[in-house]
Amino acid sequence: MKRLIAAASLIFSALTASAVDIAISAQEAYNKVKQADAKILFIDVRDPVEIMFTGFTDMITVNIPYLIVDRNVWDDKRGNYKPNYNPNFVADVKAELAKRGWGADTEIITMCRSGSERGEPSAEYLRDNGFVNARYIVNGFQGSIIKEGPQAGFRLQNGWQNSGLPWSPKMNKAKMYRVDK
Repeated sequence: MKRLIAAASLIFSALTASAVDIAISAQEAYNKVKQADAKILFIDVRDPVEIMFTGFTDMITVNIPYLIVDRNVWDDKRGNYKPNYNPNFVADVKAELAKRGWGADTEIITMCRSGSERGEPSAEYLRDNGFVNARYIVNGFQGSIIKEGPQAGFRLQNGWQNSGLPWSPKMNKAKMYRVDK
């Protein structure tokens, strides 16, 4: 019985640890990526048009959208254009790793606007596809929405931008996802 309880405890600990270690703060990601010998694929998973209007950090390795907005299909429920999963997402990630001579065990960090709709799901999707060290930035690039007060509705807390980390309204053409390449 003691062995059964010990085994169950170990399994629970392993499951809990893997659920916790998928998330990383913007500051932790920055500290890792800025190291000269960093072997990290840092991916901005936002649609390039969103990046154009919200800002960009040149600390990323590459922009590979997890969801791509289809400007031909309107989503009445959400009141905007419908996003579709990028069918080349995994292949594009593999290609970026291969360019650097890195394998599927490389640490991959994904970042979206808020961390929830594309950041976490993209990291989970990568893990489901064999990239065991995929992670995502909690609160993403812009951070969380302020819920109350005169600035309610604005993303002015946490996230990459609000942590004082380097960013710009200008995009780096060499790192952006392009359909013309």
